[in-house]
Amino acid sequence: MSPAPAIHPSASIDPAARLGADVRVGAFTSIGADVEIGDGSVIGPHCSITGPTRIGRDNHIVGHAAIGGDPQDKKFKGERTELVIGDRNTIREFVTINRGTGDGGGITRIGDDNWLLAYTHVAHDCNVGNFCVFSNNSTLAGHVQIGDWVIMSGFAGVHQFCRVGAHAFLGMGVLVSGDVPPYTMVATEAQGRPRGINSEGLKRRGFDADRISAIKRAYRTLYVAGLPLAEAKQQLAEQARDSADVRALLDFIESGERPLLR
Repeated sequence: MSPAPAIHPSASIDPAARLGADVRVGAFTSIGADVEIGDGSVIGPHCSITGPTRIGRDNHIVGHAAIGGDPQDKKFKGERTELVIGDRNTIREFVTINRGTGDGGGITRIGDDNWLLAYTHVAHDCNVGNFCVFSNNSTLAGHVQIGDWVIMSGFAGVHQFCRVGAHAFLGMGVLVSGDVPPYTMVATEAQGRPRGINSEGLKRRGFDADRISAIKRAYRTLYVAGLPLAEAKQQLAEQARDSADVRALLDFIESGERPLLR
C-alpha cells in the first residue's frame, strides 16, 4: 500500500483537499478546500495553500509560502480561477503565487523542475515554463510569459504582459518593460537592456559551437548592426533557413504584442 500523508498535528487541512501518497505537511500550515497535492510532495511549516490549486508530484514547498491566493488585481470579483503547478518544483521561503483572473485566461501556470527562491512573486495569469531559476526577490507582474530555462537574478522584475524567451538571462536588479528574445542576456542601465547572448547557459544545455555561432549572428543583426526592426527581421528570416534556433527567435519576435526590448 502507498504510504499515507504525514500531517503535523498543528496543520489545518480542509476535508475537501486531496493529498496524494507520502505527502508531508509541516507545522501550522493551512491547506484549503479545492486543493490537490500530488504524491511525494513536501509542504513545510507556516505555509498557506488556497484553492482552486493543483500541485503535481514531488514538489518541495519550504516555509511561509503563500500559494494560490486571490489575484492582486482590482478587476477580480471573486470568480473561479485556478493555479496549476507541475512536478518537481522547489519553492522557497515567503514565495507568493496567485491564481488567475476571469478576464486573463483564468489560470496561472508553473511548469516542471523550476526553482523559485525566497520572496519570489508570480502574479495572476502568468505562464512559467520548465527548468527556470527565479532568484531571491524576483517578481513577475500579471500576464507574463516565461519560456523554458530562463534565469532571473535577484531583484529582477518583469512588467505585465511581457514575454521572456527560452534560455534568456536577466541580471541582478533588471526591470524589463518589453519582450526579451530567446537566448538573450539583459543587464541593468537605468532599465534593463540587452548585453549579448547567454552563451554559457547554452553550452551547459548542450548547444554546440555552430548553434551558438548562429544565435550570436542573429543577435548582432538584431542589436548591433543598427538596422530598423523591419530590415533586421528580413535578415533574420534569411538566417533562419539554416538555423532552427534563429527561426525560434524570429517566431518569438513576430508573435509579440508588446514592444521588443531593444
